[in-house]
Amino acid sequence: MKQHTNRITVRIYYEDTDCGNVVYYANYLKYMERGRTEYLRDLGCDLFEMQKQDTLFVVAEATVKYHRSALYNDLLTVSTTVVEMSSVTVIFHYDIVNQHNVLCVSGTIKAACVSCAGKIKRIPKDVYQKLHEGFGTM
Repeated sequence: MKQHTNRITVRIYYEDTDCGNVVYYANYLKYMERGRTEYLRDLGCDLFEMQKQDTLFVVAEATVKYHRSALYNDLLTVSTTVVEMSSVTVIFHYDIVNQHNVLCVSGTIKAACVSCAGKIKRIPKDVYQKLHEGFGTM
């Protein structure tokens, strides 16, 4: 089975940039968050519904490598894939390229499954199954 990749497009607005019209470094984490949310939505995992069932994903670890600056008015593509899973964590990998297909940022987010009270819990079976199928290992 092929690994699932989700792609979203992000336009860079003035509000995303610093005084030099370069994307402010922390904003890439927001783009990764959007990518992760859409990846899960693509697999049929609705974060709002999961919250109703006492299940959240929280960021436990983030790594970001900056390759090239994105600029005001660039059109970025955020590609999201799952690269590793356990019964309680999922590691997402991201590549963010500009409209010229030049890699601007790559990184990973390790997300842990927790209850709404913040206690670590197993990923629910239905969510785990969808993620595992997207991971391409079945």
